[in-house]
Amino acid sequence: MTRFADIQSIAANIRDNVGKVIVGKNATIDLALVALLCEGHILFEDVPGIGKTTLAKALARSLGCSFRRIQFTPDLLPSDVTGLAVYNQKTQEFEFRPGPVMAQIVLADEINRATPRTQSALLEAMQERQITVDGATKLLPRPFLVLATQNPIELEGTFPLPEAQVDRFFIKLALGYPTAEEENAILLRFERDEPLENLQAVVDADTILSLQKLVRTVRVEASVRDYVIAIVRATRAHQSVELGASPRGSLYLYHAAQALSALRGRDFVLPDDVKYLAPFVLTHRLIISAQTRLRGRDARQIVKEVVESVPVPVEQV
Repeated sequence: MTRFADIQSIAANIRDNVGKVIVGKNATIDLALVALLCEGHILFEDVPGIGKTTLAKALARSLGCSFRRIQFTPDLLPSDVTGLAVYNQKTQEFEFRPGPVMAQIVLADEINRATPRTQSALLEAMQERQITVDGATKLLPRPFLVLATQNPIELEGTFPLPEAQVDRFFIKLALGYPTAEEENAILLRFERDEPLENLQAVVDADTILSLQKLVRTVRVEASVRDYVIAIVRATRAHQSVELGASPRGSLYLYHAAQALSALRGRDFVLPDDVKYLAPFVLTHRLIISAQTRLRGRDARQIVKEVVESVPVPVEQV
């Protein structure tokens, strides 16, 4: 149990460090840490000015890993992401110049502003943790985490992410507007200086890798595993859903529950862990029918309905 208490302590240090910049979003930070511990990628989607990019930067700086930021624009090329081979006249050989994706933490800012061709350059990197340039495959450093941001309300000059890429994001998060008290705290915190500039790392890459291995040892009882499967399969059978969650969704929900349990200092998963995580892991994997959208319902509401309809396993006495 001590090892999982260590995870809880390290996570608290990261949360407190990010909290020096981001006010009142501990639940969102914890969910981002769940994705990190599962080697998953994060999609932040919210309206402008909420703090998506700031949170991504604060998290990256807290992890002690190499960090690169890519500002996605319509004229961005795939080679601007992956890198390219350049001919060196002195050596008369082609030399590979790595792109920003060759970092441990990559911030893909406004990812839906790039063309589909450039967006696809991230597909191999996100899933296989490698890139292929001029027929040569190059492994990415570990840990490797993509933090992507996008604005859901701006349509002009944007290119919606293809389903194959959306499905590769482990979790989709939104920050939401702060409360009046939180907004007041933000004004005071940023009144005279920029806290992000002085933020220091509180963990290193080797520690993160060891924690990622440790969370996979969290115990999941057969009844809880069946519960995960039942929820995911119920999304495929729901009358308002055209395309339900994929088997990747099942796997991600399973691992997310392990990571959340570890963050809470436990070495076993509870059904409540699965129930809490389902909307964050599964919502962006569903394609709901046009009729459902016309009625003003969204995928998040459907997932909540599904979770409420699936019986929760209880301990046999």
